Amino acid sequence: MSVTLREMRAGDQGRVLGFAEGGVAYRHKLLSMGLTPGVTLQVVRVAPMGDPVEVRVRGASVSLRKDEAAALRMERLA
Repeated sequence: MSVTLREMRAGDQGRVLGFAEGGVAYRHKLLSMGLTPGVTLQVVRVAPMGDPVEVRVRGASVSLRKDEAAALRMERLA
């Protein structure tokens, strides 16, 4: 079952499956940040209002807005 990055909580780990329907506008930006299908990441923190979301991917910290996080389809890892 896939979820969006926006639905994940701080401390969760996941694998990027692809991009959600309607996420075309953010696709190029997310790809350039290293958020490519198959890469694993960890959610470091989520701001109180859900914006931004900080993730650790490929050894770097990346902050994403709610709309960008909603564009990433994820698989939760144990």
